[in-house]
Amino acid sequence: MIIGVPKEIKEEENRVAITPTGVAAFVAHGHRVTIQKGAGSGSGILDRSYEGAGGTIVDSPAEVWQQADLVMKVKEPQRSEFQFLHEGLILFTYLHLAAIEEVTRLLLEKKVTAIAYETIQLDDGSLPLLTPMSEVAGRLELQVGAWCLQGENGGRGILLGGASGVRPGKVVILGAGIAGSNACRVAEGMGAYVSILDVNPSKLRYVHDILGGHVTTLMSNRANVEEEVVDADLVIGSVLIPGAKAPKLISRALVKLMKPGAALVDISIDQGGCAETSRPTTHHQPIYIEEEVVHYCVANMPAIVPYTSTYALTNATLSYGLALADKGIPRALQEDHALAKGLNTYRGKITHEGVAAAFGQKATPLTEAVAA
Repeated sequence: MIIGVPKEIKEEENRVAITPTGVAAFVAHGHRVTIQKGAGSGSGILDRSYEGAGGTIVDSPAEVWQQADLVMKVKEPQRSEFQFLHEGLILFTYLHLAAIEEVTRLLLEKKVTAIAYETIQLDDGSLPLLTPMSEVAGRLELQVGAWCLQGENGGRGILLGGASGVRPGKVVILGAGIAGSNACRVAEGMGAYVSILDVNPSKLRYVHDILGGHVTTLMSNRANVEEEVVDADLVIGSVLIPGAKAPKLISRALVKLMKPGAALVDISIDQGGCAETSRPTTHHQPIYIEEEVVHYCVANMPAIVPYTSTYALTNATLSYGLALADKGIPRALQEDHALAKGLNTYRGKITHEGVAAAFGQKATPLTEAVAA
């Protein structure tokens, strides 16, 4: 199989879908890997490193897309890439289709087999290809949140760790998944007051155990969310329903009740955001102020640290990519239930329930879609 890796063109996206080690693994399995010139430059990976691993460097994105049976990316196809989509193509990337109707409809129209990193799910409910980026984003949340609270950015001028004789800031984290728990560790390490909320008591128990009870854990319900958010200096939104839009836990009315100059970092923005006042921003213009609250809603936060993110991502995606290349779609999905859950569209049909629900449709069962 020919694996294609184009250069990412989404604004300020410097990650790349594969490392030289990943290229070498595909080549060792008898596959060919075609990489667009300069695809790894943003992550500090030179073309000659890919060539040394057995990859082939080509000049244009068209060459990558047209030659490839399987295209591996980091972000969903952008408008200038729509022309390259075609029937029979396997697309393996972060898609977040529930929040992007235009891309969803195009994948269906072109009958592309689209497998989303973020919906591959193990039997225990964990998301192995979202985990590495969630770890990175979770640790970054406090870094950017502290920056948002600085006075020159419109923030309250709060130092989260406080100072001698001065109270530390209060951080409220919505969601105790991978991103939320990593944010919690960093916030606690900074010396902030920390509250974390989730609907799953097992996740809260885990956070409580690893942090020695230094964090307040609360069940996520309307009353608790409202009480904690109103009292917060920094709110971290890290809620996720795999493949579906994020629930709007924070209404505009609740944002109005927050302290003037408080900050909201919403990493759920990839799936539409968990606040009614959230809208996507970029690394170039990451913040805006609405209802006197500083909002940070960058949709591809891990791209701030592309080197770390690229290597962490390839560590997670490589085994699944090899399975697709070695076995082909039907067999790979049949033998790996986690990978099968990653299938979002197949030959013009939506196969993921969360994506289908976002557009008021009914998902086609995987067995039915593949059999057809």
